[in-house]
Amino acid sequence: MADNETPLSTELHHHRRRMGGRDIHEFHRAATPLELLFDLTFVVAFAQAASQFAHAVAENHTKSGLISFVFACFAICWAWINFSWFASAYDTDDWIFRVTTMVQMVGVLILALGIPDVFTSIEKGEYLDNAVVVFGYVIMRVAMIFQWLRAAKQDPERRRACLTYAKAIAFAQIGWVAMIFLNFSIGVTLVLTAIFVAIEMLGPFLAERKDGGTPWHAHHIAERYALIVIIALGEGIVGTVAALAAVIQTQGWSVDVAFVGLAGTGLTFGMWWVFFILPSAHVLHAQRTKKSFVWGYGLMITIASIVATGAGLHVAAYFIEGKAKLDALPVLLSVVVPVVIFLVSIYAIYAYLVDEFDRFHLWLFVATVLIIAAAITAAYVGVSLPICLLILMLAPVVTIIGYETRGHKHQMEVLSQNRER
Repeated sequence: MADNETPLSTELHHHRRRMGGRDIHEFHRAATPLELLFDLTFVVAFAQAASQFAHAVAENHTKSGLISFVFACFAICWAWINFSWFASAYDTDDWIFRVTTMVQMVGVLILALGIPDVFTSIEKGEYLDNAVVVFGYVIMRVAMIFQWLRAAKQDPERRRACLTYAKAIAFAQIGWVAMIFLNFSIGVTLVLTAIFVAIEMLGPFLAERKDGGTPWHAHHIAERYALIVIIALGEGIVGTVAALAAVIQTQGWSVDVAFVGLAGTGLTFGMWWVFFILPSAHVLHAQRTKKSFVWGYGLMITIASIVATGAGLHVAAYFIEGKAKLDALPVLLSVVVPVVIFLVSIYAIYAYLVDEFDRFHLWLFVATVLIIAAAITAAYVGVSLPICLLILMLAPVVTIIGYETRGHKHQMEVLSQNRER
């Protein structure tokens, strides 16, 4: 960028710019249109994972489906996380950054296309056919290596941290590439995957804790996670529509249609409300080095549970259509289990962020468990699935009421104490 170039002129073109790092105190930092476009590729990936998982559960292949879903969902979340944290620190929005992001988007779409192969191969129990998934992943990671090396060259102050990221990714790529050409057993593949992921996770840990860190923006990264959560929640809407279509097709418009629509939409909306109770941006801004690592990776469980809830609603649709090889109770549990995991993860992350366990949360959780138990009992005694889903819809409502009546005041006190430290 020329010295005489005004800020307005930089917005009107996308010439090459120096990747010197963003200001961590930048006001009104928000997600860019490019980041929103990038996120759209993950709509496809999550949809693939959810639909394949729903089909596996409906066919009573829950164990293999669960293993496949965890593998696929982790790969999707991990790919998104690496780009988002880098962009929060070094988004120049010049043509090089844009084209490199497009390359990563191609990698995400290839990864999504390989998800059905993962589910099919694990279901057969022979070997894990993850060649297409890994190929897409390698494309994304090579692009990220280029990004980190560019940042290392153009931001001398943080060169060491950027090189740590690049080295960890590059070293893990050797293993990822080998997995494309070698067909290991499912067990061996999962072990190797865990090793390679551990290597890649070590990079951010060392870079941010030992090598000076990168200039990611607390409020921006919190917004980025909020946006990917909303995309994941979209699977709940899709699952609700699928369930509604199934009821209408088999029974026509009825009270059950209204109950299913209300239950699915209400459950999705309730989970959205609960997630945004987390004071993520405020705490990350005050304690960026201390809290970011666990918060950033811990939310992968939250995101996966949201996608799995959408898959559970898909299973309910299969059941209503008469295409599920399960009874009503297991079908209900396919929604209950991810909802429970979601709520537990939210309470755990909240306690971690504020360094405190509120006893009031225990009472809220007990009330939530009672509602979930009522839904399960209803399914067990033969109450229709739409009614059971309607009862389950109330599970997040307990947390919402608790927060809006009392919890917000306590959160304000905790955040005030953090500012005074």
